[in-house]
Amino acid sequence: MIQTPIHKVLSTIRKHDVRSLLMGGQACIFYGAAEFSRDTDLAILADAANLERLRAALGDLEAEVIAVPPFAGEYLERGHSVHFACRRPDVKRMRLDVMSKMRGVDAFPLLWERRTTATLFGGEMMEIVSLPDLVAAKKTQRDKDWPMVRRLVEANYFGFRDEPTPERIAFWLMELRTPELLVEAVVQHSAEAEERAALRPALLAAEKRALDEIEWELKAEEERERTLDRAYWAPLREELERLRHAHRRVSSRS
Repeated sequence: MIQTPIHKVLSTIRKHDVRSLLMGGQACIFYGAAEFSRDTDLAILADAANLERLRAALGDLEAEVIAVPPFAGEYLERGHSVHFACRRPDVKRMRLDVMSKMRGVDAFPLLWERRTTATLFGGEMMEIVSLPDLVAAKKTQRDKDWPMVRRLVEANYFGFRDEPTPERIAFWLMELRTPELLVEAVVQHSAEAEERAALRPALLAAEKRALDEIEWELKAEEERERTLDRAYWAPLREELERLRHAHRRVSSRS
């Protein structure tokens, strides 16, 4: 079996002992919500030692920063993503995005505690952000992320609804975004749904089997998250714009 460029990128990251978690489209594929992606998104621990290990891995991949911000811990800690293009021949044109802080998601040490460990090509292991944390990270202002949130939760529900655990039941009740499936989950797990009804109005609507009301509540949930995400990114986007202007000024003088 031939290693794919994505496997080679991940293998290089692991070889350098970078404390990281696979995110984004590749993680969505792992959890059964198929999404083709040539990008590799990683959440990383942004301490000095880990950033040095990442720097060594990037050198191995012949990766260069594209766009802004530059590769520095201060930007990662403020919530920016840093974007790289890999130039090494066997991974050429692969894009690598790294981040450390995300809105609505716990700090990296907690993400690490909840991680999923998967076996990759050749028996190598890769650490992947947990499904609930991936769903939380996908609740953004971007239109493309909300269908993926739905697919991620549905894939888990269809895969494990005959093997419910307290953790899975809580996840389904709080995250399912298909009215019919939410009603089904509430009927199957009525006691747990009643305990959580105050936390999610859509559960109250599901108890009444009011599909239109559930749909309305789901849209309200989505809009609240989009509003929070826009507010979170507003100062970061302003900073990126300042960095772009500064970069253009430097480029014009050279």
